[in-house]
Amino acid sequence: MLKIDRFDKFSRLPSPFWYYDMELFERTVREAAAMAATYNISIHYAIKANSERRIVERIAAAGFGAECVSGNEVRYAAECGFPHDKIMFDGCGKTDAEIALALSLGIEAFNVESLPELEVIGQMAAERGVTARVQLRINPNVDAHTHKFITTGLNENKFGISQHEYDRAVEVVKSSKNIDCIGLQFHVGSQIMDVEDVIREECAKVNDIVDFFESKGLNVRNIDLGGGLGINYDEPDEQPVPDFKTWFRTIAENLKTRPGQKIHVEPGRALVGQVGSLIARVVFVKNGEYKNFLIVDSGMNDLIRPALYGAYHKIENLTAHYVRGAVEKDGIYDVVGPVCESSDVWGEDRQMRISLRGDLIAIRSAGAYGSVMSSNYNMRDKASVIFSDGL
Repeated sequence: MLKIDRFDKFSRLPSPFWYYDMELFERTVREAAAMAATYNISIHYAIKANSERRIVERIAAAGFGAECVSGNEVRYAAECGFPHDKIMFDGCGKTDAEIALALSLGIEAFNVESLPELEVIGQMAAERGVTARVQLRINPNVDAHTHKFITTGLNENKFGISQHEYDRAVEVVKSSKNIDCIGLQFHVGSQIMDVEDVIREECAKVNDIVDFFESKGLNVRNIDLGGGLGINYDEPDEQPVPDFKTWFRTIAENLKTRPGQKIHVEPGRALVGQVGSLIARVVFVKNGEYKNFLIVDSGMNDLIRPALYGAYHKIENLTAHYVRGAVEKDGIYDVVGPVCESSDVWGEDRQMRISLRGDLIAIRSAGAYGSVMSSNYNMRDKASVIFSDGL
């Protein structure tokens, strides 16, 4: 059950709202930093997971780098305190304006996803009389054992440079006086739970690919393995802090490194996913012929993951737990939102405490890819933000 210290005050807040457990956030950042130091692996936070300013600024203050996927994210990372030389710029469709911005800031590296992009960055760097640091994003053709919409490392995905282009990529790098290729970047997908199996396979592929590029005369100074560490959506309280140790240990045990090479990872969900919950209020309890519905005041415009690809989030009735207590029995509900779309469903046939109009519910594990993907669809207001230490 989501921990709330002042439920009397909490229950009076206007809903819906995002609730961030800052004690858990600090624990997560500390654990990630400790494991990174233990295994000598650098962390770049994927800002796309959650761009709440207080969260991003705290991660910057922890000494992590930033991984960005748009020009606005690059600019925002700099504004939030990330040193320019710790900002990576990913994305398969960087515009000329975005490339120009990143060149002007002198970022750590562009993670280049195609040969046309590599050529354009070289041309634009030459026009400005600067050197662009790049990493080649390589498609290792590794199955991340995750949802097809968040798999990124297979041959049929739009991301990265595939094997048939390796030789040409080396030629372009060597022929460009304004390109400094500092390493290779890999990312096979998100929400990886089979960590040891997937990362072991990824590292084996990476070892061979690094050998190939170095045999062609490329000095691979950085090996960037991307992100992907999953979180426990089914039972968030059983594993509130993701297993950074297994992730980093598996990398350290399976990745072949040379003296001076640096290892990078780019977690997003793992740092913030369990920290956030979406809090909604029951508007109506509707008893249908075959189903009972909890209609709540937050919908897919706030958190689109369930509607977009059937993502599971645990749902808890906070009022039943904190006010009515153990005397409550359970009911079976379809929990739905107010948006005029049939896909605006939080969960079907969910067993929950008996729920009443006005009860607060928590949609758990919503700290990643929640508020950043929200919208004003149906002209609905976006949910506000509450931090646990501000109650």
